[in-house]
Amino acid sequence: GSGFIIDEKGIVITNNHVIQDAEDIIVRVNGDKEYKAKVIGSDPLSDIAVLSLDTKDKFKPVKFGDSDKARIGDWVIAIGNPFGLGGTVTSGIISARNRSIGLTRYEDYIQTDASINSGNSGGPLFDMNGDVIGINTAILGRSGSIGIGFSIPSNSAKIVIDQLIEFGETKRGWLGVRIQDVTKEIADVEQLDEPRGALVASVAENSPSDKAGVKAGDIILEFNGQKIEEMKELPIIVAKTEVGKLVDVKIWRNKREIIKKIKLGRLET
Repeated sequence: GSGFIIDEKGIVITNNHVIQDAEDIIVRVNGDKEYKAKVIGSDPLSDIAVLSLDTKDKFKPVKFGDSDKARIGDWVIAIGNPFGLGGTVTSGIISARNRSIGLTRYEDYIQTDASINSGNSGGPLFDMNGDVIGINTAILGRSGSIGIGFSIPSNSAKIVIDQLIEFGETKRGWLGVRIQDVTKEIADVEQLDEPRGALVASVAENSPSDKAGVKAGDIILEFNGQKIEEMKELPIIVAKTEVGKLVDVKIWRNKREIIKKIKLGRLET
């Protein structure tokens, strides 16, 4: 796999699937020097791992850019170790934003046509300023690159990375509801103006939602001031919100909007 250094002390970011179940981790820097590395923290749900190099050497770190500013059509450069060919650079454009392909729970990938192959996992996706706007994670079609690769956006990655460095684990917000898509039929029956939000299928006992009085059949329209257009947006927004925070949740029930105040719990991995 690949990775990149974000701190001169030798803190390395890569994918969780690159280092999962590894007995030894060796990081080769600049194609020549090798260092032993240990895991500071890893998170399978977002497929991110933070390592630290076992050395007193100083490194040149890269810095994160703002992935929210990345637009479709922007040029990007991927650097990594495809098929074990270290230090390979490929270029392309951003093909799409906010993609989910069903690999992990929290997916909001940047899609790019820069060639990403086996071994690129964990490497950086740079914008034209040389800032990292994504972590290259997945390819469609394991046979190799077909011009469709996926990167975790730096803004969501940073939240996970900061938590892994600080606590050695992630602390994600938790509502305690099972949700499903609001179809046109459901919207019609509930007299909602259009299919939007997330339909609550069931509520976990003693969960934050249960204590706040959320019921099965409610449609969550807004969470903490953010509109929920599609169901898949809700878990991502909730997970990014800090544990213990009191949030306003706008719900559609009995053909009208109501607000519930929910104190977020912590998602246990």
